[in-house]
Amino acid sequence: MSKWEQTSVGDFIDFNPPESIPKGIIARKIGMDKLGTFQRKINGSELVEYSAGPKFRNGDTIVAKITPCLENGKTAYVDILEDEEVAYGSSEFIVLRKNENSDSKFIYYLARSPWFRERAISCMEGTSGRKRVNEGALRRQEILAPSTKIEQQKIAAVLSVLDDKIELNNKINDNLEKQAKLLYDYWFVQFDFPDGNGKPYKSSGGKMIWNDVLKREIPEGWEVKSLCEIANITMGQSPSGESYNENKEGIIFFQGSTDFGWRFPENRVYTTLPTRFAYEDDILLSVRAPIGTMNLALSNCCIGRGLAAINSKDNLGSFLIYQMNYFKKKFDYLNSVGTTFGSLTKDELYNLELVYPQKNILQKFEYKVQSFDKAIKNKTVQNQELTQLRDWLLPMLMNGQIKVE
Repeated sequence: MSKWEQTSVGDFIDFNPPESIPKGIIARKIGMDKLGTFQRKINGSELVEYSAGPKFRNGDTIVAKITPCLENGKTAYVDILEDEEVAYGSSEFIVLRKNENSDSKFIYYLARSPWFRERAISCMEGTSGRKRVNEGALRRQEILAPSTKIEQQKIAAVLSVLDDKIELNNKINDNLEKQAKLLYDYWFVQFDFPDGNGKPYKSSGGKMIWNDVLKREIPEGWEVKSLCEIANITMGQSPSGESYNENKEGIIFFQGSTDFGWRFPENRVYTTLPTRFAYEDDILLSVRAPIGTMNLALSNCCIGRGLAAINSKDNLGSFLIYQMNYFKKKFDYLNSVGTTFGSLTKDELYNLELVYPQKNILQKFEYKVQSFDKAIKNKTVQNQELTQLRDWLLPMLMNGQIKVE
């Protein structure tokens, strides 16, 4: 059976270990925006001229020390650098590194644990809107930890298996979505869907007809339709604010895109007085800034005035997903050239115009892509279950309540 010993955080972990990056050198920088909420991975970096900031290497853990980023779980394990590369980050990070008493991945999960966050928050100083962790006070906090690195590694391995599976599922989902978007672009933007001989239509000389509405050529036999002709659209309506709660009373409620994720929203707010509804697999479209941001409903929910719920009239849900994504590209472009949308009205949404292919083309696309979307949904649900398991195990493994034999 493993032995746990009392020690201080400062004896167990090296804080902001000394590293050198000469001033003016182009170095990799990782900003606070690259750390997800309770996510292990760092979401990118930039190469800029070094000025100042805490420095770190692969194997280190970086933790936000400022409110509200610390409370929101902004913590990451560094593993995206080259061998011997030193990177730097926001001055609002604390860098944690293993020493002779500790294992690097155990430190990461310790930093992710409720115990560590609670202690770090208790060491915050400053005004209510801009508090920071007093690192000296955090170093002096007492910790109970396994006395050997082997025991620490066993605990980290259990949690890493779950995180590795979540990460793999995310990569698969990202790849599946990219394939579906690429197929949509080939078929319905470049018009190189397979013709009767299996060849790309436009590139093989397929007949194109000028369309005055869209001001472009489209394949012969295709139509231009308004979104309301092909989709059922429900504009959101906010219930009474007194009905909102985070105690899971009533039905899931989304006011706008605040809780949107990569493709599916996070359940956080509920309402006991629902007004307008979206149903499982509906597209949830933000109709207020940021216009066009979209997610898919994992279950029935209530939607507020910042959203609209959209589903296909012809059971062509996958086509509609990528068509709405195409509309978002148009909104993003208009915003980039200075045409800012404060909101998208019901009439504007209903009358969005699109190229509508022949039915057999749509059915072929749906057959190919629907399986991608189902797989993405299944892996997302699996990730939610894995995340719940990891978050249930994490505090109990970190305080010795559960032992790894």
